[in-house]
Amino acid sequence: MKTLADMQCRSEISERLGRVRAESQRRWGKMTAHQMVCHLGDSFRGVIGEKALAGRAGALGGLMRWGALYVPLKWPHGVKTMPEMDQEIGGTQPTEFAADVSELRRLLERFTREPRDFVWGPHPIFGVMAEKEWMRWGYLHMDHHFRQFGG
Repeated sequence: MKTLADMQCRSEISERLGRVRAESQRRWGKMTAHQMVCHLGDSFRGVIGEKALAGRAGALGGLMRWGALYVPLKWPHGVKTMPEMDQEIGGTQPTEFAADVSELRRLLERFTREPRDFVWGPHPIFGVMAEKEWMRWGYLHMDHHFRQFGG
């Protein structure tokens, strides 16, 4: 099971990020590759407390978390993102592609660095998660969007 807690998986993710180009074409959805880089950055910012998240975890959050993290299926396409993570609404606006990629690399490193210099907050949909679940989520979220752009 791939997770950002595994150095080999982190290296794979880093290499895939290096293959994303501003002009990479999407396979589904509406965001551009540059918006996707900013979206992933915002997602990490929310987790580590640098960006406010609107919590919407409900009674089914635990079941949804288990399915999203452990059922061996790719995440579905077309799931609407939260407004604060949507670059056309409240997400971070893309600026310069290389700078935004560098910022995502910084956030990825901070997310995976031990010891942590932040406290895990609840996921807005899945609720409270253990560190190993956050590492799995981080891998799957990045994998999902890299597949969206052919990487």
